[in-house]
Amino acid sequence: MTRWIAAYFFVMMAWTGAALAQTGSWIQIEARPTLRQAEDRARAFSSRLQDVTGHALSTGWYAIALGPYTAAEARVRLRTLRNQGAVPRDAFIADGGNFRQQFWPAGRDATTTAEASTGASTEGQVVIEPAIPEATETPGVTPEATTEAAPGTATAEVTPEATPDPEPVEETPAQARASERLLTEAERKDLQRALEWEGHYSAAIDGDFGAGTRAAMSSYQQAQGDEVTGILTIRQRTRLMDGYTSVLAELDLATVVDERAGVEVMMPTALVKFDRVEPPFVHYSAATDRDVRVLLISQPGTRQTLYGLFDIMQTLAIVPIEGERSKSGDSFVLTGQGTNLHSYTWARHDNGQIKGFALVFPPEDARVMNRVASMMRDSFASTGETVLAPAAAADAPSQIDLVSGLEVRRPTVSRSGFYVDGKGTVVTTADAVAQCSRVTIDDSFEADVTRRDETSGLAVLKPRQSLAPLAHATFTAGTPVVDSQVAVSGFSYEGALGAPTLTYGQLSELRGLAGEENIQRLEVAARSGDAGGPVFDRSGTVLGMLLARGEAERQLPEDVHFAVKPAALGKVLTDLGITTSSDSTNGVMAPEDLALLASDMTVLVSCWE
Repeated sequence: MTRWIAAYFFVMMAWTGAALAQTGSWIQIEARPTLRQAEDRARAFSSRLQDVTGHALSTGWYAIALGPYTAAEARVRLRTLRNQGAVPRDAFIADGGNFRQQFWPAGRDATTTAEASTGASTEGQVVIEPAIPEATETPGVTPEATTEAAPGTATAEVTPEATPDPEPVEETPAQARASERLLTEAERKDLQRALEWEGHYSAAIDGDFGAGTRAAMSSYQQAQGDEVTGILTIRQRTRLMDGYTSVLAELDLATVVDERAGVEVMMPTALVKFDRVEPPFVHYSAATDRDVRVLLISQPGTRQTLYGLFDIMQTLAIVPIEGERSKSGDSFVLTGQGTNLHSYTWARHDNGQIKGFALVFPPEDARVMNRVASMMRDSFASTGETVLAPAAAADAPSQIDLVSGLEVRRPTVSRSGFYVDGKGTVVTTADAVAQCSRVTIDDSFEADVTRRDETSGLAVLKPRQSLAPLAHATFTAGTPVVDSQVAVSGFSYEGALGAPTLTYGQLSELRGLAGEENIQRLEVAARSGDAGGPVFDRSGTVLGMLLARGEAERQLPEDVHFAVKPAALGKVLTDLGITTSSDSTNGVMAPEDLALLASDMTVLVSCWE
């Protein structure tokens, strides 16, 4: 009787295993004709994928599958893995109806092989070994009595204690190399991609585990606190691939073909969605609160057009000031690292087309998104002759069309300044460079503030690179004549016109309203952007620097302004070891010559946060 019960128990267990396989959805990866082959393949897949299981099939073959999942989960998982190339293209969703006894993971079921127990080959079979020994008879007690409770006696159902899975034993380098040899070429390439993703590998993805890959594996092991051997064990490969595939699944990286732009590129489709087209950009806005965005760039043009795009992209808010700025031949790269966002922009010119992309993301996602940017660039391709049509000139005659839909990055304040020596030293108004994280001259040259004097209202700037200005100031040596004509050179509209303008007026007084000896009063219709610019006399020499209007001056008539005298300017510059030139010649310069001199000498000073 006991023997019969044991047999019945194992038949029911086998049936239950098959029944459980039918309660969910599975992703069947492949099938093998022998159990040994199937175990080897299951082991290899387990090194880089989660949820790997193995089941005997009713056909006598052995299936390697992933699961179980809900039907919806299985569809999403299969799509993601196919896009990543992590499973064969012919992998499919199975309901488990053909699954029988489970053989993988090892130790999770009652299935063993005949090879393990007898040494004989049992290919195509599943052998169930009894796990309960036959009961021994006790004198005076029948077998039936041992299985039946006395009438009226309550029986307690005994639930066997769950045996925890044993801790995996780490493979030796020889064993790890042996299991490594079972990997397919695709699996070896995936390991290289995962090592690249983790920042340990930068060579070709070729599936060849040469010196570069071994060094990357050693680097990964060291980073994880493992013994450094240069050969990843199954456990290490599983950990590496699980981390890699989980991130990719979260991003849902997939190839997107945008027929509007004529572009094919891999994109994080879980994070972005199509928004709108505003030439030369196709906008993909954030699909989640992570605020990741993608711009596809597409327009006709030449290399000169590409370089123009390079310059204009740097004015956009999506390209923070700090970062790489490089162009070479027919392509360029822009990176930006700001407090609130980072970005990567790449574009190239080919056969009359300019195509590329920009990836914008928050700083906290920099590690992952920099890898995504690299994958986008590697996968980027033009799909043919299609490009976005340029915006009509009648719609917007300036740069607005080119940056349509994107905010242009602007300085917090822009004022005027002028060169005072042949090395490119610039003087400007002190308020122009207050609380700046970055100062630029003519939007192109970064400069350091070497002196900022609140008392005089003067600031001195030294460019970070060597400059050779076309002209610099020659200061008036004599005493100017009251009521004589003067001209203020400055960027009246804070750079909107692209060049300085001359505003004519007259010298009203050689002192300030309260008798200040270091300033002089002007009557001129200057604007706020002119502050910091040079004040010329009729001969073209500089008799001062225009000061910004403070709160007190704002109560005065609009044409009342003040300028720092050359003596006060000279004192500050001399203290800094800067030599200036002066001239007492009284002549009259032609207006057109004065305009040219002012244009060569006057600069736009911008303060950036």
